[in-house]
Amino acid sequence: MIILGVGGMLGDAASAIVRDGQLAGAVEELKLIGRAARWGRREELPEHAIAACLSMAGVRAGEVDSIAIVRPIPSGPGTPFYPQLRARFPNSRVVLVEHHMAHAAAAFYASPFDDATVLTLDRTGDFRCGARWNASGHTLALEKESFYPDSLGDLYGRVTRLLGFRSNAEEHKVQWLSAAGDNRFQDVFEEIMGRAGDGWPRMDRAFFDAERMAAGGFGAKFFQRLGVPDGGPVPEPLRPQVAAGIQRALESKVIEMAGSGHNLCLGGGLGLNALLVAALERSGRFGEVFVQPAAGNAGNALGAALYAWHQVYGRRERIGMGNLCLGPGFSAEQIKQVLENCKLRFRYLLTTDELIETAVAQLNDSKIVGWMQGRMEFGPRALGNRSILASPLDAYSTENLNAYIKHRESFRKFAASVPAEVASEYFEVGPNARFLATVGRVRPKHRKTFEGAILSQDMVRVHTVVEQDNPLYWRLLQAAGKATGLPVLYNTSFNLFGDPLICTPRDAVRSFYSSGIDALFAGNFFLEK
Repeated sequence: MIILGVGGMLGDAASAIVRDGQLAGAVEELKLIGRAARWGRREELPEHAIAACLSMAGVRAGEVDSIAIVRPIPSGPGTPFYPQLRARFPNSRVVLVEHHMAHAAAAFYASPFDDATVLTLDRTGDFRCGARWNASGHTLALEKESFYPDSLGDLYGRVTRLLGFRSNAEEHKVQWLSAAGDNRFQDVFEEIMGRAGDGWPRMDRAFFDAERMAAGGFGAKFFQRLGVPDGGPVPEPLRPQVAAGIQRALESKVIEMAGSGHNLCLGGGLGLNALLVAALERSGRFGEVFVQPAAGNAGNALGAALYAWHQVYGRRERIGMGNLCLGPGFSAEQIKQVLENCKLRFRYLLTTDELIETAVAQLNDSKIVGWMQGRMEFGPRALGNRSILASPLDAYSTENLNAYIKHRESFRKFAASVPAEVASEYFEVGPNARFLATVGRVRPKHRKTFEGAILSQDMVRVHTVVEQDNPLYWRLLQAAGKATGLPVLYNTSFNLFGDPLICTPRDAVRSFYSSGIDALFAGNFFLEK
């Protein structure tokens, strides 16, 4: 049985494929074509992502048994989407999956739980912006739902615009900026969110100005509560405080919406908020918390495939996500061809031991390392296959990463990757750190070592690396520990200037020579500047 899932058709398009009960691949369209290609003809299928998934599964389009597509999708009798779909997959059963059902399926069916409360939250979805489900076995029963404009995601997006960032693209900047703020505006945002009879949000429209396009669409009442002139820019000292206000109000409201129970699964775009995930983990209201690491619209491709497997075909066997490195990989010959075509000088490292030894030597010499190995990660986070790495023992590593390589704000810190079995020696962190989906705290005796990565109050992004998930990256961390006494490396995504995570060897070479990265390891190929 071959099931192809397609999600994010109206933005963040992606595809995922299940072959004979195994997740064979998942990839986002933009990672394959690059942001410069500006894929966005919304009546089209994400052909590059689909082709990559078919290739990774080793099947042809005519062999696909079912194609599961997440709403909203292009509509209208003149839209070429439908005949295109029929022609592309002539033998497939078409399954249409409601947007939040796909979020719920991606969260619950990928979780380790047999039963759970599932909470899905995003900006608008297809008019629904939030839902709570009771999940058991392979069934998902809707309990509560919320509709636009009573949207927590929309409110967070408005604050993103208010603070000068791009809405629906840079909400993560508000999240990290909030770590430096206090609680002074939390009550303002809680008042805006209001309360319906069941405790779910009911936005107070008195705080908005329907005629105002700028400043997040907030009205005079809101600016008065901030102590800022109506419609004016938020002064620099108040920016972290405003960000903290929306972040902490969001955390409080979501905890209330989730209720309490044995297990909780979180899906939808707000599931990408790592501080929110950490707040749920710390709340003590749930036995365990699991967040879908690709919680946004792209992850709905995975949710659609899992929905079809369980609810259309009635299969009870769970399909695991594995290590989430579900994208394309490249052979040594393919990498070599790119390097030679670019007329680059390189060294081929004959063994894995030599690869790791050389990488550790570079890191110990305070070099910034580009690390491209195996299959590309699915979702927004680098998990050790498409990463930029640095040693925490280099006092200037975080400054160099931010100022000279990533060219981003100083409040955006880097993750600390650590072998899972020794993580507790350095950090307090929950299980969602396996996919970099939460934040932890530095143990007091190690605060000085990791001060460059600390957000505030000892909070730090932690990536716990399990050996079976990524044996090569795990060995690199262990080797770094053997050489220095510290089995931890700073890890940030291998991408530049807002582009998607790199995918191909050519992407890696371009980013390497367009940045201050000192060394590149692409497979067993080693390049220096």
